Amino acid sequence: MEEQQEENLQYFYRIHFRDGGQQFTASSFLEDLQIDEVVMVRGEFGLEPAGIRGKAPACRDSECERKASYEIARRASHEECKRYEKIPGEEDSAFKTSKELIAKHSLQMRLVRVERFFNGSKIIFYFTADKRVDFRALVKDLVQEFRTRVEMRQVGVRHETKMLGGLGTCGRELCCSGHMKKFDSVSIKMAKEQDLPLNPAKISGVCNRLLCCLTYEFETYKRERKGMPRPGKTLLLDGKRYRVKRQNPLQRTVLVFDEEGDQHLLESADWKRAETVRPEKKKKTEKKQES
Repeated sequence: MEEQQEENLQYFYRIHFRDGGQQFTASSFLEDLQIDEVVMVRGEFGLEPAGIRGKAPACRDSECERKASYEIARRASHEECKRYEKIPGEEDSAFKTSKELIAKHSLQMRLVRVERFFNGSKIIFYFTADKRVDFRALVKDLVQEFRTRVEMRQVGVRHETKMLGGLGTCGRELCCSGHMKKFDSVSIKMAKEQDLPLNPAKISGVCNRLLCCLTYEFETYKRERKGMPRPGKTLLLDGKRYRVKRQNPLQRTVLVFDEEGDQHLLESADWKRAETVRPEKKKKTEKKQES
């Protein structure tokens, strides 16, 4: 029984398909893979080479199926390693050639990245543009140049930033190029919910779009604010009136001012037992009759 469990034991590794590229988690039955070792990973288009960046604790099959993004099939052969080492140079060469052809055809597009499949079956050219681009003539020249299938993919500024990478205002690697697999919609409402400054320069990322990290704590703030008295409301507590100035959702406290203008901080137990005073309805003024 113990021998069977040891055979089913899997291991987690951190891998990347390109130097400086996004890292992913892959499962394997091999326990002795080393950093920078090249392995063959099962991908969407067959086996693709990847480099080992680190190792994670082992776990059972049921856990690995939930967490691993890829599966390591085996170690790469000597020939596959040599081929893998040549890919970056081939992509750089294709990048320069394609930029020259784009200039030749006077196309209003900006090339972001070139990715060549390991088996040489296809090359993908990622670009950005303000509007639709007629690149049919360009594709013909690229096919003639590289003698393989060519795919042109127009991406947005967020995807461009994800590919290029960089550092965020927090000083850490950009979330999109570090660990994010997809982009969630971000709205200014998320910044308001978290009491963040609405200055675009402070809540925008390198891509000049709203920070992706605004989504991380939005649901928590939204949940914690439920039931809390809103700013502007008047509370009656122990016979005294207080006007709500600000909520502190994470601390579950409310900043209020009394009738004398003094500031107080109400704990959760206090504002929960306070009564909300409804504003008095203003009496309608009688219209003056014209003389």
